[in-house]
Amino acid sequence: MATGSRTGLQWEPDVLGEGFEKLDLPLGHDEEGPVHATLVRFRPSTVGAGSAGQTPANVVLYIHGWNDYFLHTELARFWAELGVACYAVDLRKHGRSLRKHHTPGYITSLDDYDADLDAAITALTADQSRRNAAGPRIHLMGHSTGGLVSALWADRHPGRIHSLILNSPWLEQHGSSLVRNAAASLVEPLARMRPQARLKLPEFGSYWRSLSNQADGEWELIQDWRWEFGFPVRAGWVRAVIAGQARVALGLNIDVPVLVMLSDRSLATPVWTEEAKRSDIVLDVKQVARRAHGLGPRVTINRVEGAMHDVLLSAGPVRAGAYADLRQWARAYVLADWP
Repeated sequence: MATGSRTGLQWEPDVLGEGFEKLDLPLGHDEEGPVHATLVRFRPSTVGAGSAGQTPANVVLYIHGWNDYFLHTELARFWAELGVACYAVDLRKHGRSLRKHHTPGYITSLDDYDADLDAAITALTADQSRRNAAGPRIHLMGHSTGGLVSALWADRHPGRIHSLILNSPWLEQHGSSLVRNAAASLVEPLARMRPQARLKLPEFGSYWRSLSNQADGEWELIQDWRWEFGFPVRAGWVRAVIAGQARVALGLNIDVPVLVMLSDRSLATPVWTEEAKRSDIVLDVKQVARRAHGLGPRVTINRVEGAMHDVLLSAGPVRAGAYADLRQWARAYVLADWP
């Protein structure tokens, strides 16, 4: 049954189960028809002791990666135990927001996601205002491509958030900026003439295999929202990502504390190996770490030994250590006023 409020928001039960609800956020139309984002919230039956007396309330808004959606129930409970409200947004053409008439994951400018984030922040602010008239202190958290989107958004919207947490953000291509520049020169003519053209690239299912409980992982993945070999790669989307990474390479000036969580190692292999469960097999973490230094004046880089690409979906002992580090950082920059 849908649940409403005096704000007019119509929340519905979410696929993640008890405590999780979703809200449809219409975003108008693009060339493929109606587009939507979806806001997910976690409302635990009990609230952590850390919530007492926090005015205004602290809220985390999580942004997933490409070929991805929000499934991090453990993360939501982590924030709840600290007294921090957890929301997440499934961006247009991803996860809960993907419709039959959409090209999955397709976009031609990362700036277009501003509408998704603005709608999510407006809705969660209205939701929180029912509990606290002072309004929420918003902390943005992004993974992979969502981390790139989050960093660029935070740089262009100073004063909107209180901290930024990046989980393996896709800040740079493998190798170096030379690789990115070469890729840009190759894809630009095609992206200009046929932005939805599909690029014929090798398909590897190792990352899905390392995550899914239908293979060698431990997580229940929804097949329609998380494809084994990823969404088809389109020229216009590649150009959008490369353009965003080029802006990062020039240096950003994010005006809030930033935490960057990364594996301590990358692994590039076309065949399955157990090391895939202890490495980032998606990004070049050395290049990402180099770019992270240029995000702003207050950047913490946390290299997590044995972590996978999504640090918070790694093996249990690795996650436990990552959460301990995140808790320590959050006490300084999320739960406490700074500077």
